[in-house]
Amino acid sequence: METSHVAALQAKKEGLERRLKEEMSRPAPDMGKIQAIKKAKLRLKEEISLH
Repeated sequence: METSHVAALQAKKEGLERRLKEEMSRPAPDMGKIQAIKKAKLRLKEEISLH
């Protein structure tokens, strides 16, 4: 069960990475959105490392 949890967390992290790339490729990226996505990615990375 723990492996599926980690896999789900990794999938969420990959989704955030896609959102981050999309936002950064915009002509006028929203820095607030970028910071929020990066913070969420960091939280997921920390949670993954605990498992």
